[in-house]
Amino acid sequence: MWDTVPRLLAEHRYLVLGTADDLGRPWATPVFFAPDGEHRILWVSAPDSRHSRNIAARPDVAITVFDSHAPIGGAEALYLEATATPVPDDARPAALAQLNTRLPPAQQLGPDDLEPQGPLRVYQAAVTSHFVLIRGGDARFDNITDARLEVSPRDGHDRGRSPGVSRAHQ
Repeated sequence: MWDTVPRLLAEHRYLVLGTADDLGRPWATPVFFAPDGEHRILWVSAPDSRHSRNIAARPDVAITVFDSHAPIGGAEALYLEATATPVPDDARPAALAQLNTRLPPAQQLGPDDLEPQGPLRVYQAAVTSHFVLIRGGDARFDNITDARLEVSPRDGHDRGRSPGVSRAHQ
């Protein structure tokens, strides 16, 4: 199941970023992203945007990557738990280069697009947990409804299961 993680990160360009402010009020926003391996996600945002302010207050974030055009019953999804922070100044050039690998040449970002002279800041999410969607009725599991399964590259297998998901039929 781990092979779903790098594949979905490579196939998709947008994620949904879930944040919360200092009072715990949730916010979700779509963000263009670039993966840096399977454990680090990069994006640019305005530092005064609501999700950026939320990250400053509470760096724990939730991320979902999925194809919104998938037919009903055919969706795949990746759920990530992570800690988000601005990319340190000395790591910005490499992060910007990684983001630019996913942008058309005419839309690539340069140092002038980033603060202090530009309006954007480069952010990173250090992924702490990976989960994949297990569709309801999947023959490999005993789940009736959709569930998520925690996966890890270390053992090549799932590390946990949501209620109703069993590893017995893998």
